[in-house]
Amino acid sequence: MIRKLNKINQVDFAERIGISQATLSELEQDKYKPSIDTVLSIVKAFGTNVEWLLFGAKDSETKVFNVIAVKEKEAELLMHFDKLKVPDQDEILDFIKLKISRY
Repeated sequence: MIRKLNKINQVDFAERIGISQATLSELEQDKYKPSIDTVLSIVKAFGTNVEWLLFGAKDSETKVFNVIAVKEKEAELLMHFDKLKVPDQDEILDFIKLKISRY
């Protein structure tokens, strides 16, 4: 999620945290868990909350980056939104704008 929210490809992300792209790919596919060194590299490189990274959200707000705090539902929405094609993303944005305008 951190890589996708930052719009970084696997090669660049892996390089920033000191692992190979192949290792990152396997981590993203949940083939195994990251080492503590990898976790600490992610925390250092992206200012990620270590508790969130290790255990997931504990409350309604998750600090993902030093400058961006998102709620758990927002993070879930972003993960799903990123999987959509651009026209579908545009449709979702238009729907959200419509809902907001009704308030």
